[in-house]
Amino acid sequence: MKIELYIAQLLYRYQCVTVPGLGAFLTEIQSAQLNESSNSFSPPKKMISFNANLKNNDGLLANHIAQAEKTSYEYAVSAIQFEVFNWKKALEENGLYAIKNVGDLCLNADSNIIFTPYDQTNYLTNSFGLSPFVSPLVKREIFEQKIQAIEEKEPIVLIPETRRMNPYLKYAAIFVLGLGLTGSVGYPIYQNQIATQTTLVETAVQKQVQNKIQEATFFIESPVPAVTLSVKSAAEVKMSYHIMAGVYREEKNAQKTFNQLTRLGYKARRIAPNRHGLFPVLYGSYATIAEAEKAKQEIQKKHNPEAWILIQSL
Repeated sequence: MKIELYIAQLLYRYQCVTVPGLGAFLTEIQSAQLNESSNSFSPPKKMISFNANLKNNDGLLANHIAQAEKTSYEYAVSAIQFEVFNWKKALEENGLYAIKNVGDLCLNADSNIIFTPYDQTNYLTNSFGLSPFVSPLVKREIFEQKIQAIEEKEPIVLIPETRRMNPYLKYAAIFVLGLGLTGSVGYPIYQNQIATQTTLVETAVQKQVQNKIQEATFFIESPVPAVTLSVKSAAEVKMSYHIMAGVYREEKNAQKTFNQLTRLGYKARRIAPNRHGLFPVLYGSYATIAEAEKAKQEIQKKHNPEAWILIQSL
């Protein structure tokens, strides 16, 4: 099962998506950006980061996979474990693993995971339909040169005109001058009051925004039911990982292989016929994918190169 698709789906809705056993993908909203060197504009988006210390299973990813695949929660958890095991194996062998639509995982010199996000996908739903664009540069120097050329060719000459001053206009001018002086003194005071009120409102809004961000990051309105862990005896532990020896059309051949494997010292098993009426035979069953993978490698080396792992709760 490829879980990359489900991780990408959850990044649209949540700010923290934990992959049990690997780490957590975190998102942070970045405002619209202007690149002056290239005259390009970018819409708001979610920046993705990775924290390798958040490995505990919070149930979010497993529940989402169980609902999408219409399967059980336990099977989804085992599928995530198997996928994480393959990711770590690829990192150890190649030093790099690409998670589709999310980013690249690689190992540094200290064997720590380094994450490089992709920029092709914007996980901020409010920016749906918005894409980066480049605006042509506005060259104002050309227009300024044209205006200077016009002024040099046709200078404007002001000819004073003598008129008789109406006495009433004189008093009106004095009145207007007084209003102007009053406004020049009162307007800065009014502006200071507006600035003070604006600062108070912006502070309150920022505080509410921070509270909302913290609530969205650390609290889920419909929390996942708590996973209760209990210590089970060896007989009660589920063996969900099985190494397949073969599938036979005739039951006598299946029994013959079972007897052979038992004589060789394997904890062989026969399980119920599948939906095609074939009889499966197992080398053995294991509780974890790591145990099954180790046993499979030994069996492929010593007895059967075609042995493979079956993940199923029997």
